[in-house]
Amino acid sequence: MLTAVAAQHTRMLLTGDHAVAYAALRARPHLIPVYPITPQTPVLEKLAELKDRGELTADLMTVESEHSAMAACIAASLAGARVFTATASQGLALMHEMLHYAAGARAPVVMVNVNRTLGSPWGFWADQTDSLSQRDTGWLQFYCESAQEVLDTVLQAYRVAEAVLLPAMVVIEAMYISHTLEPVEVPDPELVAAFLPPYAPALRLDVNEPRGFGGTVSPAQWRATRLSMQAAMALALERVDEAGRLYGELTGRGYSRLEAYRAEDAELLLMAAGGIAGTCREAVDRLRAEGIPVGLVRLRLFRPFPAEDVVRALGAAEKVAVIDRNCSVGSGGIFCQEVRAAVGAQSGSRPPVFSFIAGLGGVNVSPERVIQIARHALQKKEPPPGPILEEDL
Repeated sequence: MLTAVAAQHTRMLLTGDHAVAYAALRARPHLIPVYPITPQTPVLEKLAELKDRGELTADLMTVESEHSAMAACIAASLAGARVFTATASQGLALMHEMLHYAAGARAPVVMVNVNRTLGSPWGFWADQTDSLSQRDTGWLQFYCESAQEVLDTVLQAYRVAEAVLLPAMVVIEAMYISHTLEPVEVPDPELVAAFLPPYAPALRLDVNEPRGFGGTVSPAQWRATRLSMQAAMALALERVDEAGRLYGELTGRGYSRLEAYRAEDAELLLMAAGGIAGTCREAVDRLRAEGIPVGLVRLRLFRPFPAEDVVRALGAAEKVAVIDRNCSVGSGGIFCQEVRAAVGAQSGSRPPVFSFIAGLGGVNVSPERVIQIARHALQKKEPPPGPILEEDL
């Protein structure tokens, strides 16, 4: 158990992007390789401002591409440095090769991705497909609902990533969170220092103790690295809960792998991740006011996927409706795929899981639209095999 220190926090009016920058400031990284891309650019602008004011001591490294930014993160991390970067959309896609390398090298890089549509066609609005396309790279993935949560989650991500030696991606949605102002409590440096110790890896690149990293291996050795990564993911489930609990002891804002809202007696449970979850909460309240038993389960941690938590949270409901702001073309909503796999793996009866795709490309999802989704699921006996689109309601 951590003991709360005398220092507390400074309350500021911040966008989600600026909250990310203050989280990086408080995490005390040694190096921040940067390359701007809309709608992530305000993160880097704020970091540059903090550097000019003398508040940020990390080295800001400007590079020629997002691929180079991640390559620099990996090299610095393997040398024992704490690193940070941020990106979005095409930038994340350009990093794809390096994301695999970071995970395989067991480099605990922390990166924020601002969910944005992938081209073509070109767009700058919220869509979760960019980060979800990287779900098999071996990175931890957290999905945040607010500016406050992304600040808090970046700090927790460092604690988890450095404990299990896997990189972590913290995700917010373009415009709805990245560019929206809200009050944010920025923890003071002393409080963060009590929560997040300096990064001191047991193994690192050191000219005084030469060793090799990332060389060619045999099939058996490669297999062993992947099995160790899988074991680290399993350990990360425990570390995420531990970090959320300890952070709550210091700040009063505790976190877990998923969040249930008015779910205990719900006939229908909505399930979402990211900003849409806040809209779902409003819809739940309106439906409850009409006497309709609807609740919400918000998925905060996507990798490792908390399958047992999901099964427990959804088990008592008669129906589940997963709302995805993403689409795996040819299959459907990605969160729903994972939920169905988890629920379908349990023995005995299970609730039918409806798949709804809404808000693609940044289209607004209103409380009224979520209420439509809930009513549709309540009226149907079984879900169709494919996803239900907004046009189908």
